Amino acid sequence: MTAALTGCGGDGGSGDVTLKLVAADYGTGPANTSRKYWDAVVKGFESSHPGIKVDVSIRSWKDIDREVAAMVEKGQAPDIAQVASYADYAKAGKLYRADQMLSIRTQANFLPSLADAGSVDRTQYGLPFVASTRLLFYNKKLFAQAGLDAPRTWDDIRDDAAALKQRGVDYPFALPLGREEAQAETMMWLLGGDGGYTDDSGSYDIDSTENVKTFAWLKTNLVEPGLVGPQAPGELDRQKAFSAFTDGRVGMLNGHPTLMQEAGRKGVPVGMVPMPGRDGPARNSLGVADWIMGFRQSGHRVQLGKFFDYLFTDKNVIAFADEYDMLPVTDSASAAMESDPRYAPLRKFLSALPDSQFYPYGRTSWAQTSASLKENVGRAVEPGSSPEKALSQVARDAAAAERDE
Repeated sequence: MTAALTGCGGDGGSGDVTLKLVAADYGTGPANTSRKYWDAVVKGFESSHPGIKVDVSIRSWKDIDREVAAMVEKGQAPDIAQVASYADYAKAGKLYRADQMLSIRTQANFLPSLADAGSVDRTQYGLPFVASTRLLFYNKKLFAQAGLDAPRTWDDIRDDAAALKQRGVDYPFALPLGREEAQAETMMWLLGGDGGYTDDSGSYDIDSTENVKTFAWLKTNLVEPGLVGPQAPGELDRQKAFSAFTDGRVGMLNGHPTLMQEAGRKGVPVGMVPMPGRDGPARNSLGVADWIMGFRQSGHRVQLGKFFDYLFTDKNVIAFADEYDMLPVTDSASAAMESDPRYAPLRKFLSALPDSQFYPYGRTSWAQTSASLKENVGRAVEPGSSPEKALSQVARDAAAAERDE
């Protein structure tokens, strides 16, 4: 038992080994490619762990999930993959459990909400690599010109948006329910209405009374009065909404740390508050994570444990989060960033992350459910539409995907 929990002994424990690692590129070009981060990590690891080499392949986010799935299908799984989801591989018995690889110290250092999100049937397989959470952003200049305070409730959002519309703001509240990331925007609003994608037992509850009421409120109070801008929410993608915000054309929208940096670079003064709810600030914000995992195929459990223990040191966790305006996934790295004045702009996000609610990553049905949300949820606020009908369609699709789990 001790050997298993500390990553010592067992299979793959002797001889020179080369670990194959496939990772996504978070950069936008050669200047900030993720290759630079991984080269530094590998150099430090190999110098302190003779006999273990790491061969890194960097792939585009557009292709990496499909390419890793193809490798696994051909019986050529990498030792390590850093991708968007882990549940399918865990359910198929392809992955090591976290406690089979990591030292007790490393595993216990993950933020508890992220460790839970990385679990299937209460067993952790997905190691959180990087995280983000969301706050409501508002343009401080536009708010000051209209004599407005930061919103705390949905009614505040409605009233502020009406005032901004009177002053000619293009998007008083940008509501991106287009296919790019409709599942995120939806979940933020559901949490504010005391709902969500699952109930207390973890079962899907997408067309619950609370969720239907949330979309009925959006339709009646923001969409029908024309407070969401010139484009229908179901046709508005997140990136277009973000670009409009950094151009100074949006009064309010839900955003993440990267948007804060982009707006600052373009001189847009940003205010940030917890996502408002029906009667006050929402109890939880949306959390999003990307995952890294160890495959069983090559039997390199011990070497994987050593690499992951090195990867999740504060230095490496903070370096990646800092480079890409993301949030760290461990308690110690989060505490270090909160106490460092260089990261003062991130403190509201850091404080929100531990209590954030995550997608049901541990369910293999989530990918199909998310696809249905992207397809259908924009219809919930269309003229003449029924929020209940749109959410019920997603619920049926989730139930069908669940039967295939």
